[in-house]
Amino acid sequence: MTAGFDPATPNMARGRPGRSRTAAGDLPAAAGSGPRNRAFITHAATWAAHEGIGQFIDLGAGLPATPAVHQAARKVLPSARVAYVDIDPVVLSHARALLATSHGVTAIAADLCDPAAVLADPELRAVIDPARPVCVILGAVLHFLDADAARAVTAGYAGQMAPGSCLVISVAGFDDECLGKLLAEEYTAAAWHNHTPVDVTSFFAGLELVGPGVTEAQTWRAWMPGPVMRHREAHVLAGVARRAA
Repeated sequence: MTAGFDPATPNMARGRPGRSRTAAGDLPAAAGSGPRNRAFITHAATWAAHEGIGQFIDLGAGLPATPAVHQAARKVLPSARVAYVDIDPVVLSHARALLATSHGVTAIAADLCDPAAVLADPELRAVIDPARPVCVILGAVLHFLDADAARAVTAGYAGQMAPGSCLVISVAGFDDECLGKLLAEEYTAAAWHNHTPVDVTSFFAGLELVGPGVTEAQTWRAWMPGPVMRHREAHVLAGVARRAA
């Protein structure tokens, strides 16, 4: 067992089956964001595969859910290769048992907040070739970082992605700032930050936004000319951007 690891302690990764965050007291579950986020990740991975991107890095992957990223991608590109990245021992145990069961799929222990270390990890590089286009997914994780830290993380990945790669981001959010602050105070697994659409757009700095840009996750489609934003108590903001080829 990992030193200092307590399976009874609330944890954002284990409260996030496929990022649905359904554990008791888990903030994004209170926002009802799980199914919307899962559908967005599936749409984005499918779009990337149709664009010919055959490598995927799912950062802060959380507990397995269906469809997993490699399942969605391989419906389009059967040879798609996927690295699931998480730091939680229970998540990794499940990922290795349920996801990393075929050639070209791996699950590695790494901290997504250290892009250089993640991308240099030998286990990841056994599956992912950094010289080729890759789809980097940060699904429902950046609301656990403040905006400056999130920008630093995304810049770290964007700066090392090969031309033609893409970055996929989703975050849970609240239009009602008072409600967001209240729920953030009640959330016990990690600090939580209520990012605005402007914040989320800034996470894609230096990349070309695809389709509608930053929009509500359930409405994102690559062909859309602009975002669809409804005032609602809670939602998921999402977007995809590419590094120019």
